Amino acid sequence: MEDTTDGISASAVRAARDLRVAFSRLRRRLREVADTTDLTPSQVSALALIEKGGAASASALAATEGVRPQSMAATLAALDQQGLIQRSQDPRDGRRQLVTLTEAGRERAEGNRQARAEWLTQAFQDGYTEEERTTIAEAMALLARLGEP
Repeated sequence: MEDTTDGISASAVRAARDLRVAFSRLRRRLREVADTTDLTPSQVSALALIEKGGAASASALAATEGVRPQSMAATLAALDQQGLIQRSQDPRDGRRQLVTLTEAGRERAEGNRQARAEWLTQAFQDGYTEEERTTIAEAMALLARLGEP
């Protein structure tokens, strides 16, 4: 096996590059499928995060997303303006506000998730053989290790 100058195999470098490119393209395609024309990627991400995690403070959302609190505040203001989130006082700390989805926000997040899932399922059905889908599932089990501590 051929090594690079850092002692890392050429196949590891190639796999890392190819995976980044493939995930980037897939992420872009999934964004196209969902109804996100009037939302920025940050707003879509925050909407999904609130849907998944439930009520949260702006600072907690910022920490989870890895952005500055000011950036999250701007993202939430835009979602609030569109009627997708609502704010309420934290019952445990009256100085803090919690952000939750409105009914419209919940419907939007669920619709986006469902559209993406349906598109991806159909793409696997139409574009791959049963053997290829099995190979992809096996590869995903290996790739899942990348996210483990």
